[in-house]
Amino acid sequence: MTEDEFLKDLRRRMDGAIEVLRKEFGGLRTGRASTSLLEPVMVSAYGGTVPLNQVANVNVPEPRMITVQVWTAASSRRSTRRSGRPGSASTRRPRAR
Repeated sequence: MTEDEFLKDLRRRMDGAIEVLRKEFGGLRTGRASTSLLEPVMVSAYGGTVPLNQVANVNVPEPRMITVQVWTAASSRRSTRRSGRPGSASTRRPRAR
């Protein structure tokens, strides 16, 4: 292994370690609520296990409060229609009258 390869590998591993450390520090209790506290929470939805933030809004309205507003199937269908996906109401051509 050449010195350049060694340094590249070392930098890659150190960057990974720093990223993990940042995630760990994000979960520390500092007297203020943080949405990162719920990042590891997984829920059963859509026929599998997904992160909570993919099926709900997670907010911090006050320093000591976290709110979780779970999306319903009806609201997720409405947002899909508004998203501009093919076949949705926002991408259809207007009908001739």
